[in-house]
This record gives sequence, structure tokens and C-alpha cells, in this order.
Amino acid sequence: MKQQLRDNWKLFLIASLTLGLAPFNPPHIWGKIQWILGGNAFSGENAMQSQDYFDLLLHGLPWILLLISAILNLLSKLAKTDSE
Repeated sequence: MKQQLRDNWKLFLIASLTLGLAPFNPPHIWGKIQWILGGNAFSGENAMQSQDYFDLLLHGLPWILLLISAILNLLSKLAKTDSE
């Protein structure tokens, strides 16, 4: 599992730049994060519904996977330099 997460960083990068940012102006994920933090970027003062959290998960998951992959690759490189 770790090997797959480490090796698929290019796929996670593409997914982050496409699904993670769509729609692009402004990035949808940014609006959802602002909404959670209280700076409601959307019209109205409605609280987030379950569909909004699911939407955040779908747009945020590529970024989370990319971050995990980057950390695993960094730790792998650090382990290789320590053993040399």
C-alpha cells in the first residue's frame, strides 16, 4: 500500500490539478474551505449540508493523497541518505 501511494504521485498531481481545483475560477475547494472556516464565500448564511461535506471530500481527496505521497517519498529519500 505504501509503495502504491509513493509511486502514484503523478496521478495524484493530475487529479489535484483537475478534480481538486474544478471549477477553476475560483477553485471550488477553496470556497468550501472558507465556508468551513466561517468566511462563507457562498450566497446566504446556510450551514453546510451533508452533500457539501461529501463534495469537500471528493475535491479534497486528491490533495490529501498527493500530500501523503510527497511525505512518503521524502521519508524514503531521507532513509536512503541516512543509510549511506
